[in-house]
Amino acid sequence: MGMTLRAEGLSFAYPGRDAVWSGVTLAARPGRVLSILGPNGTGKSTLLHCLAGLIPPRTGRVFAGDRDLASLGRRMTAQAIAMVPQSHTPVFAYRALDVVVMGRTPHLGAFASPSRTDFDAARAAMETMGIGHLENVSYSETSGGERQLILFARSLAQGADILLLDEPTSHLDFGNQARTLALIRSLADRGLTVIMTTHFPDHAFEISDQTALLARGRLQAVGATGEVLSPESLSSLYGLDVDIHRLENGKTVCTVRREEA
Repeated sequence: MGMTLRAEGLSFAYPGRDAVWSGVTLAARPGRVLSILGPNGTGKSTLLHCLAGLIPPRTGRVFAGDRDLASLGRRMTAQAIAMVPQSHTPVFAYRALDVVVMGRTPHLGAFASPSRTDFDAARAAMETMGIGHLENVSYSETSGGERQLILFARSLAQGADILLLDEPTSHLDFGNQARTLALIRSLADRGLTVIMTTHFPDHAFEISDQTALLARGRLQAVGATGEVLSPESLSSLYGLDVDIHRLENGKTVCTVRREEA
């Protein structure tokens, strides 16, 4: 297990429009979590889609290990890279288990149906996410937070070495946020390569080895989390006066500085 995901000189633009971002170069390595922070509308989700090989960049290349994604078919790319989207609208009333077992598709032959092994892998992924009790619940009847956990379980069942997470704690309550962050950290510690977008610098401080700041069409910084995230960089990123506090329990939190009356 273990595969580096590397982007070199990426840019992306929608037809007839200026580039959303350009000059994006970064590398995420096995056993590490890389967080991408940035204001709304900066193209964080679009960047993840490019890194996953789901949409082509205008310029630049993405490598999984030593393989250019442009040279890989969809099936081989999916065997290497799994992505958890920020949201997903159900079309059919599949059981939650059936949604999770869809993660096994890259490992099935043409016209093959999931085997008992595939269903066992799906059930194990659901148990890991703490949602085994949802196995026979209709996916369309689950809450937004439950769907997020189901999609996460689907990505685990996929068995890829690289995991891309688009705001993985969105829609989750406080307890499930904490459990999901701990799981992401444990997956990296087991050797997976993890890239996640987040709106919460506190989450990056908690589990990320590296952090990238995306704003104004470019990566403003990328490097070790403790070096990249500073009061100055966060204040510039979000247009607020931000303070960073290191607590006695070892955690780091950010607050917005308030003007004294």
